[in-house]
Amino acid sequence: MSDFIHESHSIVPPDPKLDKYQRIGLVLLGIGLATFFSSLFAGYKESGNNTIAFSTTMILVFSGGIIYGLRTHLKRQPGIANNGIMTTSVTSAGAFGWLIGITMTTLYVLYYWWHEKLAGMTSLFDPLSNAIRGKDADQWFMYGALYTIGVIIMGIKALAKYRHSRYQMIRTSSIIGSQLFLAFLTPYIMERLNQPYFAPNYFWPLDYKSMMPDKVSHLQEAGNVGNFIIGWVVVMFLVVTPLLTYYFGKRWYCSWVCGCGGLANTAGDSWRQLSNKNLVAWKYERVTIYSILVFAVVMTVIVWLSASQGLFPSFGPKVQEVYGFLIGSVAAGVIGTGFYPILGTRIWCRFGCPMAAVLGIIQKFKSRFRITTNGGQCISCGNCSTYCEMGIDVKWYAQRGQDIVRASCVGCGMCSAVCPRGVLQLENGPTEQRAEYQVDLLSSMKARKMEGKVK
Repeated sequence: MSDFIHESHSIVPPDPKLDKYQRIGLVLLGIGLATFFSSLFAGYKESGNNTIAFSTTMILVFSGGIIYGLRTHLKRQPGIANNGIMTTSVTSAGAFGWLIGITMTTLYVLYYWWHEKLAGMTSLFDPLSNAIRGKDADQWFMYGALYTIGVIIMGIKALAKYRHSRYQMIRTSSIIGSQLFLAFLTPYIMERLNQPYFAPNYFWPLDYKSMMPDKVSHLQEAGNVGNFIIGWVVVMFLVVTPLLTYYFGKRWYCSWVCGCGGLANTAGDSWRQLSNKNLVAWKYERVTIYSILVFAVVMTVIVWLSASQGLFPSFGPKVQEVYGFLIGSVAAGVIGTGFYPILGTRIWCRFGCPMAAVLGIIQKFKSRFRITTNGGQCISCGNCSTYCEMGIDVKWYAQRGQDIVRASCVGCGMCSAVCPRGVLQLENGPTEQRAEYQVDLLSSMKARKMEGKVK
C-alpha cells in the first residue's frame, strides 16, 4: 500500500534577480560569517566580549540565512526549478563549487588534526557550551554546534523549497528534530547531569566506538544508566534495525534520523545532482561499502579479543586507530562532507557507511519497501536520475515500468518529488510481490544479455 501520495506541481524557472529581501538576507549572513571567521584572530574571550560576539554572530547568521533561503523559494510558485543546476558554477562542480569544496575540506582537516589552530573559533561557543553543559566549549562541541546550525538553517530553506511535497516536509522536519534533540542536545544534557555521553540516534556499526571494550567498561561503571545505554545500542542494532528496515526500508534511518543523511539533505541539497551515475561507480560502490563493513566487524572482533583474551595485545589498539583515522576521519568527515560540492552529497553514505551497508542488505533481500513505477506515463525527462543522490539511474527503471529495489536507495523520495508525471511512488507492500518482481527483472536482464550476444 502506498504511503507516499504524489502531489502535482509545476516546474517553475528561477528568478535570477535578487530582490531587496534577498539582499538584506545576504548582507546579514555575510556580516555574520565575517564575525564568525574573525574569531580565529580576535580575542573575544580575553576581552570579555565572548557572549556579545557569539550572540551577534548567531543572530546575524540565523536571520540572514533564513531570510535569504525562505525568500529565494517562497517568491516562486511551489515546485522544483530545474533550470541551471548543471550550468551554474556553484551547483555543477564549477570554479565556485571547487572553491567551496576546498574551503570545507580545509576546515575539516584543521578540525581533525590541527584543532588548536581553531582555538579562537572554539572559544566563541563558550557561552552556548556553558549554558547547555556547564563548561567551556571544546572542538567536539563546536563541531556539533556548527553541524546542527547548518542542518537547521538549510533545513528551513528545504522546507520552503519542497513545500509542494508533504513527504519532503515531514521528512525534513524529522531530520531537523533528530539532529537538534537526539544528536546535539541529549548527549550534552546527559553530561550536565553527570551521566555518560549518549546520542540515541547513533549506534554500532556507524558509531563503532559504542561497542569498544573501553566504552562498554565506562558505561558499566556508570550503573543503571550506563547499562541502559549498552542495552539500547544492542537492541537498536539487533532488533529495531531489522524490524524497521523490513517494514519501511533503510529510509527510516538514512533519510529520517541519521545526522550524516540529515546534513546531506539540508546543507548539501544543492549538490545532490553531482552523484556519479556510471556503471563503474556502481561497481566500485558495492566493493567499498561492504569492504568497510567487513573491516568494521573484523576490527571490533580483534579489539575485543585483544582486551578480553590478551590476543593481539598491540595489534588490537592499532587496528582501531587505523579504522578511526581512515574511516572515521578521512572517509566520513573530510571526503564525505568536504567534497559535497565536487562529488555530490552522499559520498560517505553510498561508498563507505557500514550502517548503510547493513540496512541495504536487509532492504534488498527482505523488506516491504520499493519504489513503484508507471512506465506508460514516463516521458524520459531524466529528472529522477539527475536528482538521485545515490547515483541510481532511476529513469532506466521508469522507462521499463520496473519497481526499484536497490540496496543503495535511501528512500529520500526526491525522484518522486521532481517527476512531472507522477510516475514514481514510494510504497510498502507484500514481500511476495517483490520476489516475483526480482525474478522478472532477472529474466529481463538475462534476455537483454542474450539479445546483445546475438547482435
